[in-house]
Amino acid sequence: MSTIADTAKILKNVDLGKNVTVEDFVIIGVPPKGKTEGELKTIIGNNSVIRSHTVIYAGNVIGHGFQTGNHASIREENSIGNDVSIGTKSVVEFNTTIGDGVRIHSQAFIPEYCELQQGCWIGPNVVLTNAPYPKSVHAKDFLEGVVVGKHAKIGANATILPGVKIGDNALVGAGSVVRRDVPAGKVVAGNPANVIKDVADLVYPNGQTAYGD
Repeated sequence: MSTIADTAKILKNVDLGKNVTVEDFVIIGVPPKGKTEGELKTIIGNNSVIRSHTVIYAGNVIGHGFQTGNHASIREENSIGNDVSIGTKSVVEFNTTIGDGVRIHSQAFIPEYCELQQGCWIGPNVVLTNAPYPKSVHAKDFLEGVVVGKHAKIGANATILPGVKIGDNALVGAGSVVRRDVPAGKVVAGNPANVIKDVADLVYPNGQTAYGD
């Protein structure tokens, strides 16, 4: 049985799964500009938790086990898989694809046309970008989202420039500015970010492999 707070607002054509918790002051199904209420169907899967003050626009298709932090903003017409978590005050813009098991930490920004593949991890305050020349005359005609590969990890406060592809299992160091593609299984760091080692070579002080089997 789902639990919906009295102060939450569920608009037309929203399909909530079983055992969904919707906390205070959440709004689900907000129509984007040019659409009317209920025109776009919104789906949220079973066993999801939508925490207080989250706003989810219409047209999202969201899988089971979804969670948000407080004050998350999720714009329209995204495809979001199972067991995805979007942290407090993070923003996901429209037409983005998010695979199963993705974790987006607090205050991250994910613009339109990005693709976050299965199991990737986005640290706090990470900024993905999609406009090579913001506010230029034809800026909207040349938007290109970031692709984050399977099980890749983006460290806190990193910035990824438009169109960059982060390879599977790669690791982007905290605070890095990534201007070009990152090969699978590599560690990059710095501004501009450069390859510094293989993920397989990362070890704890006791010699234990960080990402071993």
